Amino acid sequence: MRELGLSGVVRGKPKRTTVPDESAPRPADLVERDFRAPAPNRLWVADLTYVRTRSGFAYVAFIIDVYSRRIVGWQASRSLRTDLALDALEQALCARKGLLDGLIHHSDRGVQGEFKESSQHRAPRGGGRGDLGGQP
Repeated sequence: MRELGLSGVVRGKPKRTTVPDESAPRPADLVERDFRAPAPNRLWVADLTYVRTRSGFAYVAFIIDVYSRRIVGWQASRSLRTDLALDALEQALCARKGLLDGLIHHSDRGVQGEFKESSQHRAPRGGGRGDLGGQP
């Protein structure tokens, strides 16, 4: 869109959901901006978005399997609570029971409030939840 000079319509004052924290340590970019996967459950990407409703904002965190381009986990809330993204990740891990060996979970570098856990990690050997906040 940028190359073609196109942009989306913005109504009202824009709401910023993530703010990069330049002072926070950042994990290495394990995918080096290459968003391709050779098989399912090898690379998941995560993001948060929001939509204005009549009663306020609704926030949604989602996890997408890059290989199949399917949403494998999601959570919605009326508030931008810090565990929203982790709840979506936990749902994805439960839904994709099986071998998650070598899985990379990648998200942007934004920070919601005091939420400063690692933005990406490798799943523990043999699958399972393991330490979701650890460095690779």
